[in-house]
Amino acid sequence: MTLLNQLGEDVKEAMRAGENLRRDTLRMVLAAMKNRRIEVGEDLDDDQQLAVLLSAVKSRTDSVTQYEANGRQDLADQERAEIEVIQGYLPKQLGEEETAEVVRAKIAELGLTSKKEMGQLMKAIMADHKGTVDGKLVQQFAAQELD
Repeated sequence: MTLLNQLGEDVKEAMRAGENLRRDTLRMVLAAMKNRRIEVGEDLDDDQQLAVLLSAVKSRTDSVTQYEANGRQDLADQERAEIEVIQGYLPKQLGEEETAEVVRAKIAELGLTSKKEMGQLMKAIMADHKGTVDGKLVQQFAAQELD
């Protein structure tokens, strides 16, 4: 079953179960995918669908930061709940230790020695581990390793 079909089925299931937050979040994700499909002009492949999911998580994470800065804990909590729903459809994220090991291995593989080469490292890691690594963590570990 494709991701779009799974999302559609899960919306129906959430409606039957009365899970309004889940239903609304999945509807927003489906709308974002439909909008992206219209922009592209063709059906989305797996990488494009993953990019839409990652974008949805990122925008909600930014919203949490904004809401907390403005004292709106209720809205921040709602955004966190939406993030949890969306993350259920993302590949499992690597932890800090695994990410650090990926960075070290890629540095050794590419033979990098300078911070000037961080862009090359980031591009290679993000291409190989699309959706499974946190870019900020990769950048943090890369900066430590490429001193």
